[in-house]
Amino acid sequence: MTQTPGFATRAIHLGHDPMEHEGALTPPLHLTSTFAFESAEAGGEMFAGERPGHVYSRISNPTLELLERRMASLEGAEAGLALASGMGAITATLWTLLAPGDEVIVDKTLYGCTFAFMHHGLRKFGITVTHVDMTEPENLAQAMSDKTRVVYFETPANPNMRLVDIAAVARIAHAGGAQVMVDNTYATPYLTRPIALGADLVVHSATKYLGGHGDLVAGVVVGRAEAISEIRLFGMKDMTGAVMAPFNAMLVLRGLKTLSLRMERHCASAQAVAEWLEAHPAVASVQFPGLGSFGQHALARRQMALPGAMIAFELKDGLEAGRDMMNGLRMIVRGVSLGDAETLIQHPASMTHSTYSPEERAEHGISDGLIRLSVGLEDLSDIIDDLDDALHQPALRKSA
Repeated sequence: MTQTPGFATRAIHLGHDPMEHEGALTPPLHLTSTFAFESAEAGGEMFAGERPGHVYSRISNPTLELLERRMASLEGAEAGLALASGMGAITATLWTLLAPGDEVIVDKTLYGCTFAFMHHGLRKFGITVTHVDMTEPENLAQAMSDKTRVVYFETPANPNMRLVDIAAVARIAHAGGAQVMVDNTYATPYLTRPIALGADLVVHSATKYLGGHGDLVAGVVVGRAEAISEIRLFGMKDMTGAVMAPFNAMLVLRGLKTLSLRMERHCASAQAVAEWLEAHPAVASVQFPGLGSFGQHALARRQMALPGAMIAFELKDGLEAGRDMMNGLRMIVRGVSLGDAETLIQHPASMTHSTYSPEERAEHGISDGLIRLSVGLEDLSDIIDDLDDALHQPALRKSA
């Protein structure tokens, strides 16, 4: 090819030549814990890092290596590392980057388990965790100190859809000598590529859109080759042991083949659902980057190729009405993951973000009535019909 292959082409073909594997169209699955050395000298050279090769699957594996190469390419990074879960990717990376006495500055809103790790894990070992509202980048400039080593955020944020201007925050963080780490799970590299906007490291829960079928748990981190090597050999190998199984890597590789197609469908349906919800008389507010009413709509258009498929909304009659609505659904599944073929709905305050105290949720912008909707791949008319029927439960009729 004379031109650089496109996103979908790389997701399907990069790093695998069927003719090098007896014509097998699908890359082989390497189910092995250890690897044989052609000689004692070769083994010693591999252990010393003087020769490439695989030693033990807790460190590297050919199936994982292919996934790592594809994810690095799709994110525009030098290298990638596959891990056992999204939290494995986050914790292995931060244990590598931080030491007692350091500071990590994080956005106002974080996924519940990330919040718990920061406050109940890092703080326990003498690391300062500082929250700032990064929707206004100047807040970060005021918060930076000589101890700040990492600036961490999600965009869009789970669950309230707040966006962070990656390029603006990266400029400020780098001026202060800190690295920028972005959780890109909601957007995927098909919608947003933080590395191109100045981020140093990007993490994913590959459980979500990358896998796309709700049948695996996995994580990925990408960045510069030197940093990824350090995370592999310290944060993953020694600190967490959060090693992805080769079978799960195979499933994520399968998911990547359809990622662009799925994201197009997810996003188109989510746009229609968000517009429908915004017009419904029982709905008080809708947070979705594709809506003109979304407070950061201009940033979304600049930073995201499409608005994503996650919607946050509240009903006029509050939390009890939301519970009645969720219990009235017939097709849409009450479940806490996202990015699956199935449309999923959940209540963050009592589920994914229950690690926050009520006071912390209020402080960090997670209201008790907030509902999170992950729009799936079903027929759009069926998604809307199910929501419509559920919003006409007896407890909701006075609003509607």
